[in-house]
Amino acid sequence: VSWNDCQDFIRKLNSLTGAQFRMPTEAEWEFAARGGNKSKGYEYSGSNTVGDVAWYYDNSGGKTHAVKTKAANELGIYDMSGNVREWCSDWYGSYSSSSVTDPTGPASGSDRVIRGGSWFWNASRCRSADRGYYEPTGCDIDLGVRLACSAVLP
Repeated sequence: VSWNDCQDFIRKLNSLTGAQFRMPTEAEWEFAARGGNKSKGYEYSGSNTVGDVAWYYDNSGGKTHAVKTKAANELGIYDMSGNVREWCSDWYGSYSSSSVTDPTGPASGSDRVIRGGSWFWNASRCRSADRGYYEPTGCDIDLGVRLACSAVLP
């Protein structure tokens, strides 16, 4: 699924539900992947052993798997280190050299941020710190979306 397709889906979902779904920022995504305020400092989202929490190249059999078939992270969130990579709302760019809280990416660019590992990638690409990018019109077989919500749902 492309970043642009995800935006169309989110607009339709919000119209149908009256909710305020959106893509997470890169900072929000990483905070959640690392376990938020409950973080234990794991290399992967929920473990230092990639196979405990992620479907990745060595264990996936070359395909996606049902959600929640690996262990969750400290916040109870599944599949942030593997299964499919996930779009973020930010444009891709270098991190700021100064300390910032809840940063957003550049105001413009040519590529959007993608985070998380996938069934197609090796373990090093599944680390919570790993980041990548893709053009907003691009699609790939191991690329998906995880939604955030800007309001409390009824």
